Amino acid sequence: MGSSIIQKRPPRTAQQPDTVLIQQAKTGDKNAFTDLVRRYEDTVYRFAFKVCRDREQAAEALQDTFINVYRKLDSFDGKSKFSTWLYTIVTNNCLMKQRRRRTQAREEPLEVLDAPPAAGQNRQARQIARSEETPAALLLDQELRRVLDEAILKLPVDYRLVFVLRDVEGKSTQETAVILGISVEATKSRLRRARAFLREQLSPYIEHQR
Repeated sequence: MGSSIIQKRPPRTAQQPDTVLIQQAKTGDKNAFTDLVRRYEDTVYRFAFKVCRDREQAAEALQDTFINVYRKLDSFDGKSKFSTWLYTIVTNNCLMKQRRRRTQAREEPLEVLDAPPAAGQNRQARQIARSEETPAALLLDQELRRVLDEAILKLPVDYRLVFVLRDVEGKSTQETAVILGISVEATKSRLRRARAFLREQLSPYIEHQR
């Protein structure tokens, strides 16, 4: 099947709802499936890149995701949003890739996430958020983003996914739980621990800039 299922073509004059395109694609309409791909490929790629922070891995996840969608579309029953189902597939692809390639040198052990945030870290985060958009502040924000990216990569992938879905993608706790196939309480627990770990990682940098 390979890359042949993802074809570039001019969009249709009238944008069809997901439900219509899905039904058409299920009957073998390749143009309808191509429209679905065009509609969601940027979303899938951006999410995959936020999780793995690697363009090649994100591109592989994009390709694998839509191959999976093509093969499994008949199993989509419409009980959840198509986008939720799609996030579930790309999440599983990212998990498989990260678990194959991860090493202890790149990820902190789970025990690190048990440490509570240091006193004053929430206040420091609010101070950064209130900084004026001066050139120096913009440079600081760029550097802070770099430090944050490095810290996110240190998160175990299960926790990284919860953080990206909730705090970066803006998904609800319920939808995040559905996407990851875990309970709402487990989702909340992982998010708390991921946030605490990231605050701890950023604390020395914020202290240095004060």
